[in-house]
Amino acid sequence: MLRLTTIGRRTARKRGVILGYIEDGPNLITPATNGWFDPEPAWWLNLQAHPQATVHLPDGRTRAVTARAADPDERQRLGRRLVDLGTAAYTDAYAAARARETAIVILQPTVANDR
Repeated sequence: MLRLTTIGRRTARKRGVILGYIEDGPNLITPATNGWFDPEPAWWLNLQAHPQATVHLPDGRTRAVTARAADPDERQRLGRRLVDLGTAAYTDAYAAARARETAIVILQPTVANDR
């Protein structure tokens, strides 16, 4: 789990959320789910408005990141990795139950070193 701090799209105030993630090279990957309900999660809407964010990792490191949605090729590869974890948190069935496609969010480091 990581703690993601975004900037609110309406308030411009800092907003925090705890998310599960996987690593893909230097990037951190998380699906933009809202408990598998249809509305997009607020944190993803915030990132679409303000892609720069901060991630606090379990080992105490803090990382500045820039968020983006995975492109179609990345989405297929990363979505399969998420399903292959074998957890109830991300399955093909849950993803298919949503009215809209679930974005897979890539959090790319914006600085060379973690703090």
